[in-house]
Amino acid sequence: MDEFENCKLCSWECGVNRMEGEIGVCGVSVPEIAYCNLAQVLHSYSVTMLGCNFRCIYCNAYRLSQYPGSGWFYRGYITPEQLASEAVLRIQSQEGRRMGVNRLSFTGGEPTIHLPYIKKVIELVKNHIPDIGVGFATNGFLSLSALKQVIQLCSYITFEIKAFHDDTHRAITGAPVEPVLRNAEFLIENGRDRIRAFRTVVIPGINDEEIESIAEFLASIDPSVPLRIIPFRPSYILYYHPGPARAKMEEIGRAISKKSGLENVWWGGYYPVEVPKRAVETAGKLKHMQHKGAKLALAYAKLAGCVSNSRNCGECPRVANCPAGLKEPWLLDID
Repeated sequence: MDEFENCKLCSWECGVNRMEGEIGVCGVSVPEIAYCNLAQVLHSYSVTMLGCNFRCIYCNAYRLSQYPGSGWFYRGYITPEQLASEAVLRIQSQEGRRMGVNRLSFTGGEPTIHLPYIKKVIELVKNHIPDIGVGFATNGFLSLSALKQVIQLCSYITFEIKAFHDDTHRAITGAPVEPVLRNAEFLIENGRDRIRAFRTVVIPGINDEEIESIAEFLASIDPSVPLRIIPFRPSYILYYHPGPARAKMEEIGRAISKKSGLENVWWGGYYPVEVPKRAVETAGKLKHMQHKGAKLALAYAKLAGCVSNSRNCGECPRVANCPAGLKEPWLLDID
């Protein structure tokens, strides 16, 4: 993997030899895996990778993006052959088939800093599943050479623009905005069919006044590109910073739709203020539970995949391979 020996995969172009343990701004040498899972929304086997070339002050995945400085421990390095074998096994498993999994997606952290490794994994998976789709979620800070490779490799890209003005972008991420905007324009002009969505997180008092500028920038290139604006949720250094009210998101979203020229704008992803309907309905069916709180708690567990009616894990035949786990909690209100 020669590109790791003089690493210029992102716009920092550190030039370090990661194969010899040298590290650049991203803080990682060899590619390491945080975890993998079947993702229902994307119908994909999702590979979450460690390390990032940004230092975002609101990162909700800071434990893995700021690895190893975060002090947390994850799975670590596994060979591309092993990861590809596991991916094929899970995609073709009964659960994978039931979920309609037909894609391999890479997220993080920032997956594109591990591009040569990912290319090898994709190659090996395609030996078994030639028509497998490939997805990336990126912060957009790639080198232009890396971006060209990603466009060739992938079926879809989610591309996040965190701010429009350079000083705001630097204050949020620790990196200049120019490479991100350059890459957004290049992607639209050279890989329009690969774009799943552009994405921006709205942080009140920090970047909320720049969302319209981001939308206008995208519309000036291609008004048909989709933009998804997501409300900030307190995390990491901004743990005590307030998130936007629903009314504020509605105001921003409607203003963008009317003024920017973008034809495809979506906003949502709010914290729930009520118990999800599916949880209530499921709890109502649990007649064997005596207390209201017990019914609701078991309902959440069952919606996550629990097969037990008593939640006595010591007696459950599936305890060694528990099917219950956190997938996409927002699916609770989607039939």
